[in-house]
Parts: sequence; structure tokens; C-alpha cells
Amino acid sequence: MLKGVDEAFFQVEKFLNLIAAFVILAIMFIGTYQVFGRKLLNAPVPGYVDWIEMIMTVFAFVAISYTQRLGGHVRMEIILGRMKGRLLYSLEIFGTVCAIFIVAVLGYYGYEHFLRAFEIGDSTIDIELPVWPSKLLVPFAFGILLIRLFIQLTGFIRLFLHPDAEPIGVPKIETVDEQAQHEIDAGLAGEEEKVDLLKRDKGEA
Repeated sequence: MLKGVDEAFFQVEKFLNLIAAFVILAIMFIGTYQVFGRKLLNAPVPGYVDWIEMIMTVFAFVAISYTQRLGGHVRMEIILGRMKGRLLYSLEIFGTVCAIFIVAVLGYYGYEHFLRAFEIGDSTIDIELPVWPSKLLVPFAFGILLIRLFIQLTGFIRLFLHPDAEPIGVPKIETVDEQAQHEIDAGLAGEEEKVDLLKRDKGEA
């Protein structure tokens, strides 16, 4: 059941991460046009700074749960990396509970901040865009992260009860050597793909 919930929710996280990626791509195109439009055409994007301020929250917060699922956030594993079994999982449970508390507090005050901006009609300075949609994304993203943290907490509790079970819904702790080996393997895989493409191109030629 935990695996099914984890995989189903991961699809939601991947979709949100894809949205964040498209937003970053759009910002790159808008920024490029802003430079050339201002220098060559004398036609910059109206309210460029305002638009960037508004949409920055999308890629800054929306993909945060996806990164948590992959264990991509910065983790201090100098001590945890040397631990195993129930001791390790008990500390992971403690850390996850602390994270749930902090994210819940941030989400609550983020929602209060959104309500205040919505009620007073807060807007940007230049072209007066309403800022409440971008502020609403913050508690939304924290809500998604909370669900991920509860899944992660369930996974660590399961591992605490059954240390030999397969890890599900939790970030995998790797040593520096394991991380380096994975990077080497990924690089070699990329080189093999390049070699295959070169051979195929020569064969076609």
C-alpha cells in the first residue's frame, strides 16, 4: 500500500516538476527577448521585473516536494552515513517530524500572508499585477511537501519496525564513494551513448 501511494503521489510531483521546468524555459526566452528587444528594437517587455517576481515562486517552490522525494536537498550525513538499522531510522524519524513541524508552520504563515495580500489588493509596483496568486503557491507547495514528508515518515517508521525491509518512500543515504561511483557510471553511460551514435552515423554515411 505504501509503495502504491508513493508511486501515485510521485506522478503528481513529476507533473509539478515539469511545470517548473517549463517556467524556467519560458523565463529564459523572456529574458533573451528582454535583452534584444531593449537593445535592438527599443521594445522591452512591459513590467519585466514584475513578471519575473510573480513567476519566480513557481520554480522556487513547486518542485520542492519532487526534490525531497529524490533526496536531492542538502543533507548533513557525516554522522548519519555511518549509522545503520534502528538507530539510523529513529534519527530519520526525528528529523522528519521536525521537518513536518517547520513546514507546517511555514505553510500556515504563508497562507496568512496570501490572505493579507488578497484582502488588501496588494500588487506589484510597475504594472500593478496582483501578487496573491504567487503568494498562494507558497502554502500550496508546502502542502504538497507535507504530504511527501508524511509518506516519508511512514516509510521510516516501517523501516524502524522492519530494518531488513526494502526502503519505500524514503531518500536513500549514500556514502561519498557510492555517489562518486554513480556519477562515474552515469558519465560512462553517456560516453557509451555517444560512441553508439558515432558508430551509427558512420554506418549511415
